[in-house]
Amino acid sequence: MKVAVIYNRESTKVINLFGVPNREKYGLESIQRILNALKKGGHQAVAMEGDKDLIDRIEEFMPRVIKGELPGMALNLSYGIQGQARYTHVPGILEMVGLPYVGSNPLAHSLALDKVVAKMLFVQNDVPTPEFAVMPTADSPLPDLPFPLIVKPKNEAVSFGIQVVHDADSLKKAAQNIFDEFGQAVLIEQYIEGREINIGLLGNGASVETFMPAELIFGSNGPQIYTVEDKKRTSGREIGVQCPADLDNETAQEAQDIAKKAFEVLGCYDCARVDMRLDSEGRIYVLEINSLPSLGEHGSYVAAAEAMGMDFTALINRLIETASSRYFGTPQPPKLQVAKPSPKDALFGYLTENRDLIESKIENWVSTSSRTDDPAGIRIAAQKLDKTLKEIGMKAVDTFTDHRDIWTWESPKGFRHGTLFISQLDIPRGLNSGYEYFRRTPEWLYGEGIGSSRAQLVQFEFMLRAMKSIRRFSKTRVGFTSYADEGRHCDKSAEIISKAAARASRVVILKPGNVGDYMILSRRGQQQYRLIVDGTSVKLGQTGRYTDIMKALYQKLLDVSALNNRKARIGVSAVDIKTEAFPERLPHRVQVIIQASYPTIAKGRELHSALKRIFKGDGLRWDLISISERPPMIERKANRALIETLMHIADDWDIPLMTEASLWPSPAGLVPDPVPVVCGLGPVAKDLYTSREAVSRISLVQRTLMMAQFLLNTTEE
Repeated sequence: MKVAVIYNRESTKVINLFGVPNREKYGLESIQRILNALKKGGHQAVAMEGDKDLIDRIEEFMPRVIKGELPGMALNLSYGIQGQARYTHVPGILEMVGLPYVGSNPLAHSLALDKVVAKMLFVQNDVPTPEFAVMPTADSPLPDLPFPLIVKPKNEAVSFGIQVVHDADSLKKAAQNIFDEFGQAVLIEQYIEGREINIGLLGNGASVETFMPAELIFGSNGPQIYTVEDKKRTSGREIGVQCPADLDNETAQEAQDIAKKAFEVLGCYDCARVDMRLDSEGRIYVLEINSLPSLGEHGSYVAAAEAMGMDFTALINRLIETASSRYFGTPQPPKLQVAKPSPKDALFGYLTENRDLIESKIENWVSTSSRTDDPAGIRIAAQKLDKTLKEIGMKAVDTFTDHRDIWTWESPKGFRHGTLFISQLDIPRGLNSGYEYFRRTPEWLYGEGIGSSRAQLVQFEFMLRAMKSIRRFSKTRVGFTSYADEGRHCDKSAEIISKAAARASRVVILKPGNVGDYMILSRRGQQQYRLIVDGTSVKLGQTGRYTDIMKALYQKLLDVSALNNRKARIGVSAVDIKTEAFPERLPHRVQVIIQASYPTIAKGRELHSALKRIFKGDGLRWDLISISERPPMIERKANRALIETLMHIADDWDIPLMTEASLWPSPAGLVPDPVPVVCGLGPVAKDLYTSREAVSRISLVQRTLMMAQFLLNTTEE
C-alpha cells in the first residue's frame, strides 16, 4: 500500500503566517524511522509536509484509483501550522479529498484539544477528572478551588504553558503569561498529588485494545509533572517510563477501563494516549486525551507498545492495519481477494500494483527521442523496443519488418487468427523544435510524444507483462506492429501494415483516446498534394502583358475553399506556399501543399476530380501531384462484435468508454475490409504534437487493464 507520512516541520508554504503558531514538531530522525518501519512492512512510503501544497503532493503520489482498487493511506503526524484546533487541519483536508488516514477525525481532535469541553464530557459520562474552572479573560475572578492548582492553556497540547501554582499571586501571574503568550482562555484544575499513569490505546469499537499502564518516573528533582522542557529533553533531567507500571491487577484494570471509556466518549479512532493521575488513596483521574500520541523514540506510547511485544516496526504497521480495518473491513486491506484470485482479478492486481513502474517506464521513453526525420533516433528507439518485447517473450516477424520504417513482433503462438496491435514509434515534430521533458501533475503526464507514441508503447508492454504474470502469455495469439513514418503519412509502411493486418482476426490501433474517454469508430481519409504552378518571369509593372501567377493562384484557392462541406465531412485547404523568383522579378513558380480530408474513398475520388478541374487554364501550367494518401476508416459490420466486446469489458470495470468519429487519419484505414478494427484505444491524450502534449494518468491504467482483459478473453476462447 502507498502510505503518505504527513507531518509539519518547515511550515512555510502558506498564504500568510498569522495567528497562534504551531510549536510541536517531529524530528527528522523520527520521521525517517517511521518511513523505514513502513518499508519493512512492505509499504511504499514517502514523507510530505502538511501545508497548502499537500493535495498536489498526495495526488502525484497517489493518482486517482480505478474501480476495485484500494486507495493509499495517510499516516497523519501533523500537528498543524497555525490557528485554533491545528490537529484538525490535515484530517479535514484528507477527508475532503477522500484519502483514508490513520487517527481520529477532525471532530475528535477538536474535542480532545479543547480541554474544557473534553472535561465537561468526562463529567457528563462519569469519567473521573480533577475539578476545574476557566478564566476566559485576564481580569476574570479567581476560581474557588483549593491550592495547589494546575494552570494551562485551554486549547494547547504537549504541556505548553503548564505550571503548578500554590497561591493566588502565582495563579494570576501564570494566567497572565498564558494570555500573553497564547492569547486564549486559561484552564485551572485541581492538582492531583500522586503518580502519573499513561494508557495507550490501539483499535476501534469493540476491538480497541489498551496497552499495559505506563508510569512516568519524575525522580526527586523538579516538579512532579511532565513539562514541555522534559518532552524536548532540555530540562536537564531524565523522565523515565516504566511499563508495566507497578500497579496491582485491580488498579491496572480499572485504569484501562477508564481509558477505554474516555476514548469512546470523545469518539477517537485508531490510537490515542490517556494521561491520568493516581492519588495516594488509589483514585484515578483522567487529565486529558492525546488524540495524536507521539511516535517518538522516547515516548510512553512507543514504550508501552514495546512492553506489549510490538517493536517499533510492528507498531507502525499495526497502525496502518488498524485504520485499514476501520475503512475497508479487513485486517489486511490490500488483500481484498481470495487466496487464489481469478485470472481477471490477478490482472487487475498486477497492473494496479505496478502503476508507479508504468509511469517510470513512460518517463524513460520520453527521454528517448525518435522524431520522424531523425533516423538515428528511430533506430535507437526500435532497438530499445525490440529488447523490451523479446525480454517478455515476443519474437521478430521478418515478413512484416523492414528495419527502417516498420517492425513487427509476435507471441510464441503467433498472431494468425489472433489480435494485432499497431502503434507508431516516431514523433512527428521537426528536428529544430524544442524538446519537452517529462513532468507529472495530479491528473496528467506531460512530455515529448507521450500521448502520440510513448504511453502506448508502455501500455502494450504491460498488457503482456500482466498476461505473463498469470501464465497466459504463452497461450495468447498476439502481434505488435510499430511504424516510424507517421510524420510522412505512412508512405513507406502502408503496404506492410495492410499485409500484417490481413493475417490477424482483429486489429486494435493504439492511437490515443480522445479527451472525454472516447475510442474511434471511423476516421476520415486524408490526401496530400503538391501543386506546382509555372508562369513567366516578369518585372514589376509588366503584369498587364502576362498572367499574374499569384493573383491566379489566390483565385483558384478561393475556389478550393468553396469545396469545404461540413455536412458532407469534406475539408480541403492549402497548408504551405513557397514561391520562386529571380532577383528584382516577380515569382514565376509557386509550390503549394494542399491537404484534403474526406469520409469515403468515393468522396476522395470526387474531391480529386474537383481539384483537377480547378487547377487548369489561365495561361499557366498547373501540375497537381498526389504525394500521400491515408485511406479512411469506415464503420462496417465486421467491427460491431469487437466494439461490443470492448464496451462490455469497460462496463465491467466501470471504465468510461464512448465512441466518436475523428478528423485525423490513422493506420486503421489500411486494414483490409474483412478484418474487424477499432482505433483510439491508447490512453486518453490531449494537445498532440504540441509542447503541451499529455496523457491522462487514470486513463493509462484503465485502458491498459481493459486491453489486458481483452487479450485474456481472446486467449480463453
